[in-house]
Amino acid sequence: MDNSPHRLEYRIIYGDTDAGGIVYNGNYLRFLEMGRTEMMRERICSYKDVEKRGLILPVTESYLRYKAPALYDDLIIIETKLVELKKVSCKFTYKIVRKEEGMEKERLLTRGYTVHAAVNLQGKLTPFPEDLLANLQTMLFQKTQ
Repeated sequence: MDNSPHRLEYRIIYGDTDAGGIVYNGNYLRFLEMGRTEMMRERICSYKDVEKRGLILPVTESYLRYKAPALYDDLIIIETKLVELKKVSCKFTYKIVRKEEGMEKERLLTRGYTVHAAVNLQGKLTPFPEDLLANLQTMLFQKTQ
């Protein structure tokens, strides 16, 4: 397991955009969720598996900095990285980029982060299960290659 950013490609659909063909700002939180969900699925386990253990990870804080708009039919890349892990919370950072047509470089569209609390099904803070915490720690502290 490594802590390099997980990269997920997504094509912007018409339903993601406003009347001007620009991605509606609220949809970026959905994109972050997509990146986080797929990173967890590929590197640790699915959120469904986490929930089966009686744990949910609601967002308690989010931040987005918009640098350039994503447009209808753009192919974006959602980069996700686990950067902080505590007994009852964790933090992910994100970068959304678009590969520019005919160019090797990517254009930064948005960057941000989310913080998540570990809570049980009754909504009370609860520590991460030991095995899940150990897997997350391994991912967090593994050097990027």
